[in-house]
Amino acid sequence: MMLQIILDTNVLVTAFRSSLGVSYRLLALVESGKFKLNVSTPLVAEYEEVLRRNVPSVDAPAVVDYLCGISNRHRIFYLWRPVLKDPDDDFILELAVKCGAIIVTWNTRDFRKASLFGVEVMTPRDFLKKIGELQ
Repeated sequence: MMLQIILDTNVLVTAFRSSLGVSYRLLALVESGKFKLNVSTPLVAEYEEVLRRNVPSVDAPAVVDYLCGISNRHRIFYLWRPVLKDPDDDFILELAVKCGAIIVTWNTRDFRKASLFGVEVMTPRDFLKKIGELQ
């Protein structure tokens, strides 16, 4: 069974800021068949807004269109917010619960309560180790 993941926005921004790090390496593997990305409307909107604000040299709409084209797309209708320390991250947890995905983020502390829902949270580095791309 293919691993399902959700990229937190901070991983995407980090990948576009430097081609030398593990975030970029992870993004470069999105079509490798080793995992599948998952998105929802709120996540896609956040991707575009945050990329425009933090990485203006990137064509944010084109990136978002590409990610939508290769990702599983989900509609989320949960009403159990707020759960996390930062309520702005709850929609990511909701998506992970719906599709059984691992949340890949640099802010693992923000998702501590995800384990209550059986959701695994890890850094890009740890995820790359999990799939055998790093030692």
